[in-house]
Amino acid sequence: SKGKFSGGFDITQLKLRTEGKPAPNVADFNAVLNALVEAGPKPTVAAIENLALGGGLELAMACNARVCTPKAQLGLPELQLGVIPGFGGTQRLPRLVGLPKALEMIMKSKSVKAEEALKLGLVDQVVPAQSLLAAAMALAGDIAAKRAPRVMAFYRSDKIPDDESSKRIIAGARRQAKRVKSVMPHPWLCLDAIEAGLMKGAEEGLKVERVSFDKAVSSAACKGLVHFFFASRQTATVPGVTDVGFTPRKTA
Repeated sequence: SKGKFSGGFDITQLKLRTEGKPAPNVADFNAVLNALVEAGPKPTVAAIENLALGGGLELAMACNARVCTPKAQLGLPELQLGVIPGFGGTQRLPRLVGLPKALEMIMKSKSVKAEEALKLGLVDQVVPAQSLLAAAMALAGDIAAKRAPRVMAFYRSDKIPDDESSKRIIAGARRQAKRVKSVMPHPWLCLDAIEAGLMKGAEEGLKVERVSFDKAVSSAACKGLVHFFFASRQTATVPGVTDVGFTPRKTA
């Protein structure tokens, strides 16, 4: 849409939840991703132009492969809003890029560009924008014809460290999260979901992700960060000033 794959989940829906107002229930979307997008009757390939952030990347990771443009930016910045990645983001990202890099991307809300994403294995190809759809369809055809493997990130384990190494890496991340846990519980809750997936399997991790997300979205930290997000954007639009075409005046 307008040169972007997806900038993520509609934050106005998140705002409704922080205000205690009715919001659409998207809890069943994980089942859709798992049953239809990732393991459905036909292979799926995400054609990513420019942005794939938050829910956009979570959707792309559920696909069997990903093709992006050279200017693509991919990340899970949900912690900036006081919540945690949903739709399986806490489970698939570690399985695609490895645990240390996944923690860096999630806990620091750090996105990666196309070339790094390719090296990490987060995307399978980087192609010019004008070739994006053709490349994605060709790859889908190769997967369907079994000329290329159909990968389901949810069930991968080749990039996951052994249990002891995973526990050590998670413990290091928890030491950082513990410092702010009393006022910002969402980093700790995010680690709960990631660790559950590593120790007990992605299905269990997905259950903990859902519970942790609900806990995070009901926190004071989430309410404050979402309010700040909208307030900071309102200051960029001042009626009678930003909408009348003023231009900076040259000074000596």
